[in-house]
Amino acid sequence: MNMGMLPLLLLFLLFLIKVPVAYCLIASTLSYFLFFDTGMPIEMVVQRMVSGAESFPLMAVPFFILAGTIMTYSGISAHLLNFADVLTGHMRGGLGQVNVLLSALMGGVSGSGNADAAMQSKMLVPEMVRRGYDMGFSAAITATSAVITPIIPPGISLILFAFMADVSVGKMFLAGYVPGILITIALMIVVSIISKKRGYKPSREKRATGREIWEEFKKSIWALFLPFGLIMGMRLGMFTASEAGAMTVVYTVLVGLFIYKELRFEHIPAIIKESVLSTCTVMLIIVAASAFGYYMSWERIPQMISEMLVGLTDNKYLMLMIINVFLLFLGMFLEGTPTLIILTPLLVPVITALGIDPIHFGIVMVVNITIGGVTPPFGTIMFTVCSVLKLRIADFIKDVWPFLAALLVVLVMITFIPPLATFLPNLLM
Repeated sequence: MNMGMLPLLLLFLLFLIKVPVAYCLIASTLSYFLFFDTGMPIEMVVQRMVSGAESFPLMAVPFFILAGTIMTYSGISAHLLNFADVLTGHMRGGLGQVNVLLSALMGGVSGSGNADAAMQSKMLVPEMVRRGYDMGFSAAITATSAVITPIIPPGISLILFAFMADVSVGKMFLAGYVPGILITIALMIVVSIISKKRGYKPSREKRATGREIWEEFKKSIWALFLPFGLIMGMRLGMFTASEAGAMTVVYTVLVGLFIYKELRFEHIPAIIKESVLSTCTVMLIIVAASAFGYYMSWERIPQMISEMLVGLTDNKYLMLMIINVFLLFLGMFLEGTPTLIILTPLLVPVITALGIDPIHFGIVMVVNITIGGVTPPFGTIMFTVCSVLKLRIADFIKDVWPFLAALLVVLVMITFIPPLATFLPNLLM
């Protein structure tokens, strides 16, 4: 066995014993330069970590995390909930449909699946249980609908892939709309089928009138405008993706203070604390992955993996299927963000060699690893929902399978029908 591959083996061993991801990456990198390639000064590892954070596009990450946190305190989430209710509350399994649609609406606002899952677990699930919905069913909807949130822009995963693969953030944002809508429709169909079997009733006695829908739309328009404003601003060259994050923060603060008037100065400490903790977690993984990537480049591991995979098949769709199965397996054990950061530099050379559009592959990859967040045994969205609701994992797993099946159907559609991801970017950019 090539000794240069041992740090990679060490990385997965540390993953398996549940060492935090950033520390796994740092320890593996240090082991290489301490024991295998001692000619390289160890200070280079630290320098690589620092330089990994010195990237202008990465400034979008803390800005969008901060904006997503502000949403919870500004009243935007509550208004989107009311708007979702007038649109779908009359359907079979009304609150379940509201749950799914709210995640789609929050996708253009919070950009974080875990944040969306935690919010809806506190806001919607108690009301669903009070109205007779099974706790496991309610939790399963909340977790799987949170998969939509990172896919509809401005999802953090879309930004990270664009940064790691060196592709346009604006194109990645546009590519997320159609897959996000498809997942929304698929989950709503599953909710309707299960609700019919179990007798779950609508949350509204009758369909909302046009006037009711219009009134709620007017109240929610400030939140609904945000994702389209971001896309148009970047498309017209008014700001970059990083500047779009800053604009989003300013916009949400102004809406919370002067439109909805629910944002208070006493909320500032909690907002800053939540945002800093979330940002630090993501950024530490990014800088550690940057140093680990330096080791992999030194050993030519991406090139070796690329040659190995291309040697398996030259059929791009078969390659996408192989990668999908591989990512779904990893998603059962690893958290999505580090998986995306570590594997993107490894897999992008493979798919470009086969003529696969990186934008298409980016959406396939983001959808895939986000699905991993709700799969046992280690899905982070699954743990978020179950911990907030104090629900046993076994009860969650019992109800989540139909929703997972719907997500996998959409994943296969996106994989084998590239225009579902590339049509809007090619049309508008």
